[in-house]
Amino acid sequence: MSAQITMIEALNRALADAIESDPKVLLFGEDVADGEGGGVVGISGGLSTRFGNERVRSTPIAEQAIIGAAIGSSLNGWKPVAEIMLMNFVTVAMDMLVNHAAKLRFMSGGQTGVPITVRTMTGAGIASGGQHADYLEAWFAHVAGMKVIAPSNPEDAYGLLRSCIDDPDPCIFIENLLLLGAKGPAPESDHRVPLGKAAVAREGTDLTIVSHSRMVIESLGAAEALASEGISVEVIDLRTIQPWDKPAVIESVRKTGRLMTVHEAAKPFGIGAEIAAVVNHELFGKLKAPVFRLGGAYCAVPFTRPLEAAFAPDASRIVEGARAMIK
Repeated sequence: MSAQITMIEALNRALADAIESDPKVLLFGEDVADGEGGGVVGISGGLSTRFGNERVRSTPIAEQAIIGAAIGSSLNGWKPVAEIMLMNFVTVAMDMLVNHAAKLRFMSGGQTGVPITVRTMTGAGIASGGQHADYLEAWFAHVAGMKVIAPSNPEDAYGLLRSCIDDPDPCIFIENLLLLGAKGPAPESDHRVPLGKAAVAREGTDLTIVSHSRMVIESLGAAEALASEGISVEVIDLRTIQPWDKPAVIESVRKTGRLMTVHEAAKPFGIGAEIAAVVNHELFGKLKAPVFRLGGAYCAVPFTRPLEAAFAPDASRIVEGARAMIK
């Protein structure tokens, strides 16, 4: 049996291997150096000691400055990995990301790219409140020139992060807070996951569930429960939200005839709506049931535990939706 590592360990290894293999890779953000704890949850622990503060540097609490420095250094040949502690805080640097990072390739007529990777964490489930737990992936997926990535397991986290750092364009890399301690097989140091390529996390014949990040785990739990009722569920892990793997999703739904999209972000205007629209267009008249969308409630993420538990989809709600679709 292969060695098991946590998501934190996988991300730490990916950063270390990238910095070691390419002298142009930099890591900076709030508290990322060892003098400040190696990151708020320890993801960058040991890296500044190993590679020096010139390669791994803590910054002031200034998200605009972090992203601005990442963009500027990328234009001078560096490959910066900028950590924005929590995804809600990315909003402070939206101008830098949307009007500069995503557009400089277009504004320069293709003469320059912006090879930055923005790592950030988010997710409901630890009572962190409405300003610390939003999934904002649909905002960035709507911005041309930007890639959006959200792994669900340690092996993919390693491979996707290495691919983001190698990529010539800006990437938003979303880490789920509740998955950071999740364990999975340790990847090889040269492991890469191609951006834009989904994975079939579980094969099935009656229903396709398309999801990403922690909702993949909830979907797999629901699929296991539904199997005992004779319902065969195929679970697609998007891994990359933009560009999403349209051929893989269409192929799966063509086989099962049913589609459910599941994401933690608020259901209205979420990425599930885009996928539903494309599938309806491509497979019009061939679906056995209307597309079913599950997402977070259209409100700020609640602070109290009971309300927070009711905010995002879970395995039981996925099971209920699947039963309704099959019936």
